[in-house]
Amino acid sequence: MPDGTGQPVDLGWLQLAIAASLVLVSGGVSVLLRLKMEKRLAIASFRTIVQLLLIGYVLKWVFGLSSLLALAPVVLFMVSTATQAAVGRPRRKYRGSVWRTFMTLALTGLVVTVTATRVIVGIKPWYSAHYFIPLLGMVLGNSMNAVSLCLDELLESFAQKKEIVEMKLALGATKWEAARQQVADAVRKGMIPIINSMMVVGVVSLPGMMTGQILAGADPFRAVKYQIVIMFMIAAGTAMSSMAVGLLSFRVLFNDRHQLLANRIISRK
Repeated sequence: MPDGTGQPVDLGWLQLAIAASLVLVSGGVSVLLRLKMEKRLAIASFRTIVQLLLIGYVLKWVFGLSSLLALAPVVLFMVSTATQAAVGRPRRKYRGSVWRTFMTLALTGLVVTVTATRVIVGIKPWYSAHYFIPLLGMVLGNSMNAVSLCLDELLESFAQKKEIVEMKLALGATKWEAARQQVADAVRKGMIPIINSMMVVGVVSLPGMMTGQILAGADPFRAVKYQIVIMFMIAAGTAMSSMAVGLLSFRVLFNDRHQLLANRIISRK
């Protein structure tokens, strides 16, 4: 946060400790309402501190990378972590969902981020870690949620409405005609969070990236322009990833004889 001279104020450990004490409010609510979430809240708070401190040191090293080859392992780790989180949340799964999700997130994340750094922002080199890693992280984080929601809706719909889909197939519908509504609903669900965010951005909420720039002393109008680019990047990434994982899953769950292979859908225990 800038001081009177417009320079960012460096936060000390005392300020961080005071901020951490605010979590006690959440703990008090849990105790008061007997939610029994105090332990989970304490663990989550501890992990927040440790993970963010670690990532601070890691990013300091990553931002010093000037080679595309050196950046590749970092990108691979980010995509792999996002993949595990995306496929681990839905109530159902199918064999092969992990690598399909990985390819979806890798392709859409890189396409959107490279377009932003090379074409829109125009930094040189376009793989400068200072820009590439934060932008890729924002795209992956939102695309990950979109893929997770899409998979959850799609697999649950096919499992619960198996008879309806098979009835359409029996009446002569192609596999796409029988499944189009389920796929469309799944893609729609994946895009709901970003659409909601875009509808109220700047009115109800100030996004973290823009807020961070302003607190660091950046010109608010410049921060707004960057945020507009990021919101459109996220919208493109979530749309592309939802559609891609929906279509890839559709191809797995139907064969060339236009039959629904519901036995491939596995319920998590």
